[in-house]
Amino acid sequence: MMLDASRLAPPRRSPATLAGAVIALWLAAGDARTQTHAAGAPAGTATGALQPPTVSLSNMQRRLPAFLAGLWGEARARGISRAVFDRAFADLTLDPEILDRLANQPEHDRSLSDYVAGLASPERIETGRRKLAELGALVSRIEAAYGVDRHVLLAVWGVESSFGSSMGTRPVVRSLATLAIGDLRRPHYWRHELLTVLSILQKGDIAAERVTGSWAGAMGHTQFMPASYAAHAVDFDGDGRRDIWTSVADALASAASFLKAAGWRAAEPWGYEAILPAGFDFAHSAPTAARPIFDWMALGVRPPSGRKFVPTLGAMQLVLPAGADGPAFLVGRNFRAILRYNNSVAYALAVGHLSDRIAGSPALAAAWPATERALDRAERQELQQLLASQGLEPGGVDGMIGGQTKAAIRTFQIRHGLPADGYPDTRLLERLRGGRY
Repeated sequence: MMLDASRLAPPRRSPATLAGAVIALWLAAGDARTQTHAAGAPAGTATGALQPPTVSLSNMQRRLPAFLAGLWGEARARGISRAVFDRAFADLTLDPEILDRLANQPEHDRSLSDYVAGLASPERIETGRRKLAELGALVSRIEAAYGVDRHVLLAVWGVESSFGSSMGTRPVVRSLATLAIGDLRRPHYWRHELLTVLSILQKGDIAAERVTGSWAGAMGHTQFMPASYAAHAVDFDGDGRRDIWTSVADALASAASFLKAAGWRAAEPWGYEAILPAGFDFAHSAPTAARPIFDWMALGVRPPSGRKFVPTLGAMQLVLPAGADGPAFLVGRNFRAILRYNNSVAYALAVGHLSDRIAGSPALAAAWPATERALDRAERQELQQLLASQGLEPGGVDGMIGGQTKAAIRTFQIRHGLPADGYPDTRLLERLRGGRY
């Protein structure tokens, strides 16, 4: 989701205030675990939809001939040859498992600590450091070319495909055709991605049988969706092909190309772990409260012992991914760039933390809450219903904890003297259930 800053505020607002407005919008958008480009699905599709309406397999199969006939007209208009089209769809069958994956995604019910710990595991840290030693010259050249920190590139690689060991083996054409016919929420998105794959095949970057990836069509070492590949993939090894499937150089440089286009600023951190002072007002964690690092320090916010904050030009947002009882982070513009890769605050934190660990930084100073448990889908919907019953507006009863639901939670917390961290946990739900305000 690219934001046009000129539409967010009157032109006379200060740069710091404008940056705060921008950060507020992208953090609110990222709370709902949606994806924008690379890792599997568009915003609001594969991971954003809780119960996406789909077509039954039998109906999909009946619709397939007409679907392909219509698709050929669009493909021909894009310059796709009949030979490329026929080879791509030769003996095509639809994949019934994909719609099950679309409707049942376990990451919604994982605690954030489990999510971050799983993606920034000791094994990934060790492998990332080994890859840094092995590929030092390559990642240095990519960093020099694009300005993106080498440790972040390695972390993206580690999170997306476990350093190439888990790139997905499903035929991308089959996956995208299944989604274009079966997912009633975003058929045009999937159709566009499918047509983009055909354009990739027409250009000859890779043979049809080698275009494999995840169930949602994400491809290669760095799990690019086809449209992102078309826009940002590069031939860094100079062999004449943009090969993110077998060329680590092309894959990592393509990720750097994407992040640079997403606004990555060279020599700036993605963010920091932060230690909050006693009696801290957690209302400062609202997305609208972004401010320069020196202002946070004036509020008593400090780095963990033995570490330091490096001042940056932009405003930084305080993020409390597990609420007032968990770790705190100050994040800035490069965090936003990572969110463009995958529009999930949990994902961006995992990438940032893994990159720090690969670079040699210690583990988080603060512990995750021992009793942390993610609310399941039914509990999230119940929470929204109860907030609405209190006259608050959670943005619908859909189970998605986005910016509007968090704002409603903060309002409720402020009304009743609770830490205004906007965090939806079991204690809050029990309080709302019992009418203990």
